[in-house]
Amino acid sequence: MDTTMAIIILTVSFIALMLLKFPVALSLAGATLATLIYVGIPLPVLGQQMVHGISSFSLLAIPFFILTGQIMGEGGLALRLVNFAQLLVGHIRGGLAMVNCVACMFFGNISGSAVADASSVGSVMIPMMKKKGYDVDYSVGLTISSAIQGVVVPPSHNLVLYSIVAGGISIKSLFLAGIVPGFILLGTLMTVAYIYAVKRGYQPGEPVPKEQRPSIILNGLVSISPAFVILGGIISGLFTASESGALAALYAFILAFGIYREVPLKSMIPVLKRTFRTVLMVYFLIATSAAFGWIMAYLKLPELITQAFLTISDSPIIIMLLINILLLILGGPMDMAPMILIMTPVLLPVCTAIGIDPVHFGLILIFNAGMGLLTPPVGTVLFVGCAIGGIGISQGTKAMMPFFCAMIVVLLLITYVPQTVLWLPTLFK
Repeated sequence: MDTTMAIIILTVSFIALMLLKFPVALSLAGATLATLIYVGIPLPVLGQQMVHGISSFSLLAIPFFILTGQIMGEGGLALRLVNFAQLLVGHIRGGLAMVNCVACMFFGNISGSAVADASSVGSVMIPMMKKKGYDVDYSVGLTISSAIQGVVVPPSHNLVLYSIVAGGISIKSLFLAGIVPGFILLGTLMTVAYIYAVKRGYQPGEPVPKEQRPSIILNGLVSISPAFVILGGIISGLFTASESGALAALYAFILAFGIYREVPLKSMIPVLKRTFRTVLMVYFLIATSAAFGWIMAYLKLPELITQAFLTISDSPIIIMLLINILLLILGGPMDMAPMILIMTPVLLPVCTAIGIDPVHFGLILIFNAGMGLLTPPVGTVLFVGCAIGGIGISQGTKAMMPFFCAMIVVLLLITYVPQTVLWLPTLFK
């Protein structure tokens, strides 16, 4: 067997299938199958590795987290969180912009998904900002940038995905690691929004009447409480991630259909359909990525890539800069889940070789992948925001660039100041 030729077949077939617009999961499976045929490994190995890839108890956390977000989104959560955020920060200059940032942070604590964040909060905030005189492109750019908080802060199911692909990294540590970067990102976005408010003359929001404040606070705290159920259960050690997710989904169901009662019980049917569709896509992608990762390991491709990086430089600063540049470039054509599944087995050995903690690298990877959701041609969050705002992709891309540049500053901070990521996981060991 010629290992070099096998690597070429694996790489070229995957890229070719992607260029032919095959789904990523089928591209991974096709590339793996072609390589197995060349190497002479029995084809049933493909199925065995796919089954092995999804045979993990921790994977149960993903459908529960997705279901929790779907239920709360259907049950009128977004508007309650917007009202709560308005009470907290609406009095600041450019009040609705500040509310947008904070509401996206709150909703991200529930959904763990930037797309769900952009669609739920965006459908409330973008029309509201337009009505109050905010430029529509600015409203879209701010909303989609703020939505990226959802992939960093717990309970991001992307962190669970990374945990599994990385070989069982502690989900508790990853969730804790996302908290400080999440607040740093929030503060950075609010700073940029404030500068724009001063420059464009955006005014503070209208004060919330005193008689409405108690109910707004109560509804806001109750709405965000599923996140505390998940995070509190995991940190305390009372529940695993999967058990916390199941409890949060049950709790969300009771809130949405037993307490709020804004939607009929039959609305649960489309919620389940959306959840099942998303989970099936994710699981199939995980299965094919597991087989793809196995054949890469068989060909010792990660070791070769590690050696290549170390040949370029032995400086962790230079190598991490190159990795960030690579991930930012890949974020355009590659969606988030495939990026995590494909790049983790490739780049994690490089990072561990230069002394980067796997938890630290996980947040760097997730942050980069989240930023990729804002950039064409596959910028899912960008497309959602532009559709809600009724503007073109180029207009939305231009509007989010100031926030994107601010996010690069945050990315460099969490890359080169490891304690921003590792402080809380270390504290709760």
